[in-house]
Order: sequence, then structure tokens, then C-alpha cells
Amino acid sequence: MLDGTIRVFLAEALILPTGLLTAAFLTRRLGPEGYGLLTLASVLVAWVEWSITSVFARATIKFVGQAEDWRPIGTLVMRLHLGVSSTAALAFWFLATPLATLLNEPVLSIYLRLFALDIPLFSLAHAHQHILIGIGAFRQRALASAGRWIARLCFIVMFVELGFSVPGAILGSIGASLVELIIGRCTVRPSPFHASHVSVQRLFVEAAPLFLFALSMRLYDKLDVFMLKVLGGTAGQVGLYGAAQNLSLVPSLFALSFSPLLLSTLSHMLYTGNDDRAKAIGRNAMRLIIGLVPFAGMTAGASPEIVNLIFGPEFLPSATLLSLLIFSSLALALISVTTVILTAIGKPTWTFGLTGPLLPLALAGHLVLIPWLGMLGAALVTTLGAIFGALASVFAVYQIWRIFPPFGTLGRSALIGGMAYVLAVIWPASGSVLWVKLSLLSFIIGFTFLVLGEFSRSEIGQIRTMLGWQMGQKHEP
Repeated sequence: MLDGTIRVFLAEALILPTGLLTAAFLTRRLGPEGYGLLTLASVLVAWVEWSITSVFARATIKFVGQAEDWRPIGTLVMRLHLGVSSTAALAFWFLATPLATLLNEPVLSIYLRLFALDIPLFSLAHAHQHILIGIGAFRQRALASAGRWIARLCFIVMFVELGFSVPGAILGSIGASLVELIIGRCTVRPSPFHASHVSVQRLFVEAAPLFLFALSMRLYDKLDVFMLKVLGGTAGQVGLYGAAQNLSLVPSLFALSFSPLLLSTLSHMLYTGNDDRAKAIGRNAMRLIIGLVPFAGMTAGASPEIVNLIFGPEFLPSATLLSLLIFSSLALALISVTTVILTAIGKPTWTFGLTGPLLPLALAGHLVLIPWLGMLGAALVTTLGAIFGALASVFAVYQIWRIFPPFGTLGRSALIGGMAYVLAVIWPASGSVLWVKLSLLSFIIGFTFLVLGEFSRSEIGQIRTMLGWQMGQKHEP
């Protein structure tokens, strides 16, 4: 699982260089207003796309991981993805004008209709990803993601440079989904048109609460951008806020890479009766997320320099938002891991019960704080709500499975996080020196964890063994 996580994370992490290059390119070509309109269109279509893929994502991984023959399940999943996504794309097409009117941006309707073409492609590509994870084909899953992010950068730059502006960026995203789908089908080829003996009802029983959980979290994750615009924010403010969100993606990327693999591994272990090992892996999974706190502190301390380097001085107001949203992203990653544990141990209804209340609470918070504090109010509500949800989900796992993140890790992470924040603030850096600064601070964080005894001898040995195996693979003829 560790090897697979590293592969998938590195593939998903390509969104950092490619995404930052794309964002830097688009913010300079489109400006705050154009980038804000693109952000709004992206948020709305992402709500639809991730809601569809989330309906069956965890249920698919769990059932495929426990099945002797994955193909009947794969056929059913493909059929459902195709039907639901096509229907959603058609509905999105007709709702484009009302949504644009609601947001007081008439031109947005054109962008939304174009973006609707991406919904079926995105859904089918992710259906293939879930099957690949379920059968343990982590390397192929990583390859599909890598292809997507590289293609997205190339297509967006090409179409925008050809003069297509915002529609060009949307066409680039559509092309990236197509590339991801093609790569996925090179490994597994489930057909949506063949008969399947798998019960749809069985899949829905498992999928329904997980869908409600995923839908509530997806709405929560982007509710701040939507409410900021509805409550009087300008397209430029949305662009500033969207830039901060893009820079806070790292913990979310790690959760996106790690959580499905964790679910596949835990489901298989529990299915074969290896409960004690599964509990140890679940505890270490929460510990791993807690260990990212110092890196969030470093990001918060260096946020003005990061924003200035990537987006330019015009986007400097995003720095304060980034210093808050990076912790929101980390808390959401912890929620992702804990709800995976609850899903694997047969408590899928708990996932929505814990996170469902976050959405109305956040809505109430935005209604109060956005008119008062603007963008800062939106970031505060999102961050505090995510932290509250993370604490509740960790407590739920403890109640059911009696595992908890190690207190030593909690203390060390808080101490090193404070140190990393102070060092990032007092050490000014700009340009290429900033990358040196962040690299050195990251090394200091890891070394301090080592000195303070965070890693056991067996863990250090496992890491050395894995790194040695990877290096050996690279030197094979």
C-alpha cells in the first residue's frame, strides 16, 4: 500500500508543477475577472462531476477488492456511470442560463454549456480508476493521473494561446479527461453494454450513505466560493479566493491518492480476518495526516512569498486566505481517512451522519461572516468547520474501533508546526530562493521528527528497504 500510495501521490502531485504553471499562465492571460469566471465554471462542474463519481467510488473499490472476478461489478459500474453522467450533462446544459443569471454573470452560461461535455468523460475515466484500485493495479492508476495532468497543461496552454481565452481553458480540461479515459482503458475494458448478474440494489445499499457523505463534502468544499459570489463578491474576489484554494491543494491531493488505496487494503484485510493488522494500518493512516501539520505551518508562514512568486503581486490578498485554507485542506484530508476506516469496518452510514451537519452549519456561517469580513469570513468558516468535522470523525473511529492518533505524534506535530511557521516568517525569500527555503525547511521538519523519536527502528528499516527496492528497479536493464 505504501508503494502504491507513493506512485499515485507522485502522479497526482503533478498537479502542483502543472497546476501551478497552468494557474500562473491563466492568471496572467485572463486576469482576476477572467480567472474568476473560469473558477466559477470549474467549481460548478466539479460539484456535478465529483458528486457522480462519489456515488459508487468507495462501494466499487470495496466490492472489487473482495471479488474473485471484478468484471461483472465493473460492467455494472460502467453502465451506471454512463447513464447518470449523461443525464447530468444534459441537465447541466439546460440549467446553465439560470445558474448564470443567479450569479449575475450572463457570459457564464456559454462556459457552463461547454463544460457540460466534460461530465461523461470525467465520470467514465474515474470509473476505470476505481476498478484499477480495487484490483490492486496502483501503477496503472498512477499512470492515468499523470497523463491527465500533463495533458491538461499542454491543452490549456495550446488553446488559450490560439486565442480561445476562457473557452480554451475549458477545452483543455475536456481533452485531459479524454486522455485519462484512454489510458485507463488500456488496462481494463469493462463494457457498459454487457449484461451483469451483480445486484444493483446491493451496490446502492452500500453506495447511498457514501454518496450522501461525498456529496455533502464536495458541496462543503466549494460552498465558500459560491456563497462569496452570491453574497455580493466580484468576479475578481472569486479569482483571488480560487487562487488561494489552488495553492492549498497538497493535503487534498495526498488524501485523494491515499484514501482509496487505504480502503482497498483495509477491505481486503478485514475480509480475510486480519483485524489487528487492519487496526494498526488505520491508526498509522491518521498519524500520517497529523504529521503533515508542520508542512501546513510552513506554508502559512511563507504564504505571501508563495502567492507573489506564482501569481504575481496582483494576487497578494490571497496570501491571508492561503494561511487559513491550508489547514482546512489538512482537516478535510483527515476526514477522508477516518471515513475510509468507517466504510471499511461496515459503518458507511456514520460517514454522512458525521459530516452532513457541516453543510448547514457552514451555510449559516457564510451568511453571517461573508457580509462582515468578505473573503476572510469565507475562509474562516471553511477552516473552522473542517477542523470540527475532523475532530468528530476521529472520535467516532475511537468509539467503534478503539484506535486513536498517537499523542506523541500530536505533540511533536504541534511543536514542529509552530517552529516551521516562525522560521518561514522570519526568513525572507523571493524568486528561486523561495524554493531553496521551502526545501530546506521541509528537510528540517523531517529531521526534527527523526530526532524527537517519531519513527521506530522498524519503520526506518521499512522505508530504507522500500527505497532500496525502488532504486534497484530503476537500474534494471
